[in-house]
Amino acid sequence: MVRAGVVRHPSQWVHGGYREIQAPPKRYAIIDLREVSALCGAVSSQFHRAHCDWVTDALQRELTGRDDRWSEAVAVGSLAFVEKVKEELGVRAMHRAATGVDGAFALREPGEAYTSVFAGENDVLRLDNSRFYEEKPEIQDT
Repeated sequence: MVRAGVVRHPSQWVHGGYREIQAPPKRYAIIDLREVSALCGAVSSQFHRAHCDWVTDALQRELTGRDDRWSEAVAVGSLAFVEKVKEELGVRAMHRAATGVDGAFALREPGEAYTSVFAGENDVLRLDNSRFYEEKPEIQDT
Protein backbone atom coordinates (compact mmCIF):
# COMPACT_ATOMS: atom_id res chain seq x y z
CA MET A 1 0.00 0.00 0.00
CA VAL A 2 3.04 2.26 0.32
CA ARG A 3 3.73 1.75 -3.37
CA ALA A 4 0.11 2.64 -4.18
CA GLY A 5 0.39 5.84 -2.11
CA VAL A 6 -2.33 4.86 0.35
CA VAL A 7 0.00 4.98 3.37
CA ARG A 8 3.47 6.40 4.00
CA HIS A 9 4.68 3.51 6.17
CA PRO A 10 3.57 -0.16 6.18
CA SER A 11 2.71 0.07 9.88
CA GLN A 12 -0.21 2.34 8.92
CA TRP A 13 -1.87 -0.42 6.88
CA VAL A 14 -3.96 -2.52 9.28
CA HIS A 15 -4.14 -5.59 7.03
CA GLY A 16 -0.46 -5.81 6.09
CA GLY A 17 2.21 -8.25 7.16
CA TYR A 18 4.40 -5.55 8.66
CA ARG A 19 2.12 -5.13 11.67
CA GLU A 20 1.87 -8.86 12.23
CA ILE A 21 5.65 -9.24 12.19
CA GLN A 22 6.28 -6.30 14.51
CA ALA A 23 3.39 -7.00 16.91
CA PRO A 24 2.32 -10.64 16.43
CA PRO A 25 -1.20 -11.47 17.56
CA LYS A 26 -1.55 -13.97 20.40
CA ARG A 27 -4.08 -15.97 18.37
CA TYR A 28 -4.93 -16.45 14.70
CA ALA A 29 -1.54 -15.46 13.31
CA ILE A 30 -1.11 -15.81 9.56
CA ILE A 31 2.69 -15.52 9.47
CA ASP A 32 4.75 -18.27 11.12
CA LEU A 33 7.37 -15.97 12.64
CA ARG A 34 9.45 -18.79 14.05
CA GLU A 35 9.79 -20.35 10.58
CA VAL A 36 10.39 -17.03 8.78
CA SER A 37 13.03 -16.10 11.37
CA ALA A 38 14.75 -19.47 10.97
CA LEU A 39 14.76 -19.13 7.18
CA CYS A 40 16.44 -15.73 7.55
CA GLY A 41 19.00 -17.17 9.98
CA ALA A 42 17.83 -15.20 13.02
CA VAL A 43 15.97 -15.82 16.24
CA SER A 44 12.54 -14.26 16.50
CA SER A 45 13.56 -11.23 18.58
CA GLN A 46 16.43 -10.43 16.17
CA PHE A 47 14.15 -10.84 13.18
CA HIS A 48 11.75 -8.13 14.40
CA ARG A 49 14.59 -5.60 14.55
CA ALA A 50 16.12 -6.70 11.23
CA HIS A 51 12.74 -6.54 9.48
CA CYS A 52 12.11 -3.04 10.84
CA ASP A 53 15.59 -1.97 9.67
CA TRP A 54 15.04 -3.43 6.17
CA VAL A 55 11.77 -1.55 5.76
CA THR A 56 13.21 1.70 7.13
CA ASP A 57 16.19 1.41 4.78
CA ALA A 58 13.96 0.72 1.77
CA LEU A 59 11.74 3.71 2.58
CA GLN A 60 14.71 6.03 3.07
CA ARG A 61 16.24 4.93 -0.22
CA GLU A 62 12.79 5.24 -1.86
CA LEU A 63 12.81 1.59 -2.94
CA THR A 64 9.03 1.39 -3.00
CA GLY A 65 8.63 0.45 -6.66
CA ARG A 66 7.57 -2.93 -7.91
CA ASP A 67 10.38 -5.48 -7.93
CA ASP A 68 9.70 -8.15 -10.56
CA ARG A 69 11.95 -10.63 -8.77
CA TRP A 70 9.41 -11.00 -5.98
CA SER A 71 6.19 -10.76 -7.96
CA GLU A 72 7.08 -12.82 -11.03
CA ALA A 73 9.34 -15.56 -9.67
CA VAL A 74 8.75 -18.88 -8.02
CA ALA A 75 11.89 -18.59 -5.86
CA VAL A 76 14.43 -15.83 -5.18
CA GLY A 77 17.73 -16.19 -3.36
CA SER A 78 21.10 -17.85 -3.69
CA LEU A 79 21.78 -20.16 -6.61
CA ALA A 80 21.83 -23.14 -4.24
CA PHE A 81 18.40 -22.20 -2.84
CA VAL A 82 16.85 -21.65 -6.26
CA GLU A 83 18.26 -24.92 -7.58
CA LYS A 84 16.90 -26.76 -4.52
CA VAL A 85 13.42 -25.31 -5.09
CA LYS A 86 13.61 -26.29 -8.76
CA GLU A 87 14.61 -29.83 -7.83
CA GLU A 88 11.76 -30.10 -5.31
CA LEU A 89 9.25 -28.88 -7.91
CA GLY A 90 10.31 -31.69 -10.24
CA VAL A 91 8.44 -31.74 -13.56
CA ARG A 92 6.51 -28.59 -12.64
CA ALA A 93 9.76 -26.63 -13.00
CA MET A 94 11.03 -28.45 -16.08
CA HIS A 95 11.01 -25.40 -18.39
CA ARG A 96 12.04 -22.86 -15.78
CA ALA A 97 15.57 -21.53 -15.54
CA ALA A 98 17.48 -19.87 -12.71
CA THR A 99 18.60 -16.41 -13.80
CA GLY A 100 20.91 -14.01 -12.00
CA VAL A 101 19.54 -10.54 -11.19
CA ASP A 102 21.40 -7.96 -9.06
CA GLY A 103 23.40 -10.52 -7.07
CA ALA A 104 20.45 -12.83 -6.46
CA PHE A 105 18.96 -15.64 -8.47
CA ALA A 106 15.34 -16.12 -9.47
CA LEU A 107 13.47 -19.15 -10.76
CA ARG A 108 10.90 -18.09 -13.29
CA GLU A 109 9.08 -19.39 -16.30
CA PRO A 110 10.20 -18.02 -19.66
CA GLY A 111 7.88 -15.28 -20.92
CA GLU A 112 7.43 -16.90 -24.30
CA ALA A 113 6.08 -20.14 -22.83
CA TYR A 114 2.50 -19.46 -23.93
CA THR A 115 3.08 -17.27 -26.98
CA SER A 116 2.88 -20.02 -29.56
CA VAL A 117 -0.09 -21.69 -27.88
CA PHE A 118 -2.32 -18.61 -27.70
CA ALA A 119 -1.03 -16.48 -30.56
CA GLY A 120 -3.92 -17.26 -32.92
CA GLU A 121 -6.59 -16.98 -30.23
CA ASN A 122 -5.35 -13.61 -28.98
CA ASP A 123 -5.64 -11.97 -32.41
CA VAL A 124 -9.36 -11.34 -31.84
CA LEU A 125 -8.50 -9.33 -28.70
CA ARG A 126 -6.83 -6.48 -30.59
CA LEU A 127 -7.90 -2.90 -29.84
CA ASP A 128 -9.39 -2.33 -33.28
CA ASN A 129 -11.87 -5.09 -32.50
CA SER A 130 -13.41 -3.23 -29.54
CA ARG A 131 -16.53 -1.07 -29.23
CA PHE A 132 -17.63 1.34 -26.57
CA TYR A 133 -20.85 0.31 -24.90
CA GLU A 134 -22.55 3.55 -26.00
CA GLU A 135 -21.92 2.76 -29.67
CA LYS A 136 -24.76 1.16 -31.51
CA PRO A 137 -23.91 -0.80 -34.62
CA GLU A 138 -25.42 0.49 -37.79
CA ILE A 139 -28.28 -1.63 -38.97
CA GLN A 140 -28.26 -2.22 -42.66
CA ASP A 141 -31.41 -2.92 -44.63
CA THR A 142 -31.32 -6.22 -46.42
